[in-house]
Amino acid sequence: MKRTILLFATMACMTISFLPAQEAAVNKIIETGRTDNRVMSHLDILTNRFGGRPIGSDAYDNATEWVASKFKEWGLEVELQEAGTLPVGFNRGPWFGKLLGENGMDLHFVTPSYTSGTKGLQRGHVLLEPLTQDEFDRMRGQLKGAWILVNGTNVGWPIAHSASADSSRAAIIAENNEIAKKNREIMTDNWVNKKNTPLLPLKEDVPALFYKEMCEAGVLGFIQSAPVPLRALYDKNVVFDQEMTIEKLPTVPDIKLDEHQYATIKQMVKERRSFMLEFDIRNHFRLGPVKYYNVIGSIKGNKYPGEYVMLSGHLDSFDVGTGGVDDGSGVTPVMEAARLIATSGAKPKRTMLFCAFAGEEFGLLGATAWVKGNPKKLEKISNLFNRDGGPTPPIGISVPKAMYDDFVKICKPIQKIDPEYPFEVKEAAPRKQPKTPGGTDASVFAIEGVPTIGFMEKDIKGYNFSYDEIWHTERDLYTKSIPEYQKHAATVMAIVGLGVANLDHQLSREGLYIKEE
Repeated sequence: MKRTILLFATMACMTISFLPAQEAAVNKIIETGRTDNRVMSHLDILTNRFGGRPIGSDAYDNATEWVASKFKEWGLEVELQEAGTLPVGFNRGPWFGKLLGENGMDLHFVTPSYTSGTKGLQRGHVLLEPLTQDEFDRMRGQLKGAWILVNGTNVGWPIAHSASADSSRAAIIAENNEIAKKNREIMTDNWVNKKNTPLLPLKEDVPALFYKEMCEAGVLGFIQSAPVPLRALYDKNVVFDQEMTIEKLPTVPDIKLDEHQYATIKQMVKERRSFMLEFDIRNHFRLGPVKYYNVIGSIKGNKYPGEYVMLSGHLDSFDVGTGGVDDGSGVTPVMEAARLIATSGAKPKRTMLFCAFAGEEFGLLGATAWVKGNPKKLEKISNLFNRDGGPTPPIGISVPKAMYDDFVKICKPIQKIDPEYPFEVKEAAPRKQPKTPGGTDASVFAIEGVPTIGFMEKDIKGYNFSYDEIWHTERDLYTKSIPEYQKHAATVMAIVGLGVANLDHQLSREGLYIKEE
């Protein structure tokens, strides 16, 4: 009996050993993806240890070094490609705020990156911003040491402080001055002739009309209403001004306050109630220029080393959250796909590139730098699989007719991963080739004619994920990613990426794009 068992065991081992190398590697990927998937561990380190990662920050630099070290640990070749420089860098520390007096309350607010913090804990009274020259002159003496409630609807950007913005403000101030003059005439006429003619509204859509004048007068900072969840972007005037220096930086905080608290405080000011606000905002700048890098891990092809399959996500994020979704949920499955392939024993025919791009949030900067730096490789890329759409799982792929048979074959093993996750290969009509970049890093490649076919994704188990809720907001956290979806995504990316790399031919581009004249 023992002999029979040993014979069967030997035959089983022989069967496994004689599996085609590609099939054995895919089976290993599936098994490791099921029993030892580390995608959430990568995400934990990226978000909870490094935190939010705008380029130019220590957090981004640390994340760059860490991703490079992991790629090396898994046996990949690593390139740190310089993608650009910033005139100054930026680091965010803690931030706190309180309303003092009356019943008091803790304040719920954010500030955009690359904007000023406070000079320690600062406490002051609150004023509504002036809209005319007369209003400014009347309250000039009150401005020093005041927090200013400014108008306008906020979508995450800081208050503009460029020369062109100042020019626009001056034009609005002049218009408001004329409106105020007419209103004085209306008020006089109403009084003398016992009329009730309504006053003309002043223009108040542009925030901080007297921005420079108020800064010079010594205000503590500007406060603007913002919808919840709070969104914060970055100061373009600082980031893209290569002449910017530490000495030229804005010095006044730009606070985006919970719209409900803002409304309460504004009403308290109108009622001339006695209270103060205090803030401690620890935003700090770094002396520049500050370089930032793409991290490229590669597994060299053993048959077609000059042809490529790319898997990518962007490493940077905004920093009022920790980038758990945008794009932690994209770049960490790419990392785990690299690990799964590297540890599977796979020997891909084509070179596989695993890309953690820099500066996507500041304008697709890292992807643009890669494309400009590698023009000869663009024709040799079978596909760029870019993940930047949230933590939902891939449930299919839609490809041109010329690719359909290849992807049916490539994607067949996906059915082995988990029967609860469907996957379908569909045939797609040609799509318009973009003329300008936008949206994601993939668009930079698509402009050059590179296939950028991504996966169709869906929240199939009803976790009620909302991308709009977290997009560039304080809620973009580790906890918003969905572990089982992330694990599945990493495994699928590994299987499909390896499958494309192992084709006997480069994927056809026939029927992929429609070029518009």
